[in-house]
Amino acid sequence: MSEAETVLSAKGITKRYGAVQALGGADLEVRAGEVVALVGDNGAGKSTLVKVISGAITLDDGTIEFLGRPAGIHRPADAQALGITTVFQDLALCENLDVVDNLFLGRELGPWRLDETEMEVQAWDLLQQLSARIPTVRIPVASLSGGQRQTVAIARSLLGEPKVIILDEPTAALGVAQTAEVLDLIERLKHRGLGVVMISHNMADVRAVADRIVVLRLGRNNGEFDAKTVTTEQLVAAITGASDNAVTRRRDRAEADDDEAGT
Repeated sequence: MSEAETVLSAKGITKRYGAVQALGGADLEVRAGEVVALVGDNGAGKSTLVKVISGAITLDDGTIEFLGRPAGIHRPADAQALGITTVFQDLALCENLDVVDNLFLGRELGPWRLDETEMEVQAWDLLQQLSARIPTVRIPVASLSGGQRQTVAIARSLLGEPKVIILDEPTAALGVAQTAEVLDLIERLKHRGLGVVMISHNMADVRAVADRIVVLRLGRNNGEFDAKTVTTEQLVAAITGASDNAVTRRRDRAEADDDEAGT
């Protein structure tokens, strides 16, 4: 794959909660038209990094650039205005509303009244672009499968025409068929030219769609791999901290230097 434009670059991201350091200088780069998997054990800092980038929490140190320019992200609206959208694991859908109402909730067309016809047309058009397997846009979300709900949440995030979409455990608790449906959708997002960040604990799903895999451990980067060539053993080693690579050696040297400076 040719070198694509870097859309999002987060460097040295640090976040503390009192005496607890959730992130200790984490980096993440996302290019147009690629899927980056963000993996690591529970507590590795994945969700914290995503929340910083999405504006849900503010960073303590580090820089975020979007399309090569400094990005002042202090709240979700800032990230969305830039073109960064996040689909969290809970999806935040209203189950009593139908697909159209969920897609346009909070951004209804028409200044004085809801333009139901235009919303329905746009809903169908968007879902067809995504090859969504949803029988009708007037079906209540409560009647949809897990994969279909994930599709609706992703479709809703695309209405603002983002350049980066972050998916938090998009295949969690899904069956085999529903997982395949969501993975196909992620590939379609990539082919639309979006940069996709996928948080997942499922290495099979990661290897199915990711171009690069970024490993976090204890709030820091602990390896970056080509998804097509990395072995399962290498990933497990990086996730658990058993790996000996350039990242871990650089980290160990830096910690040793800090210790010497403090003595």
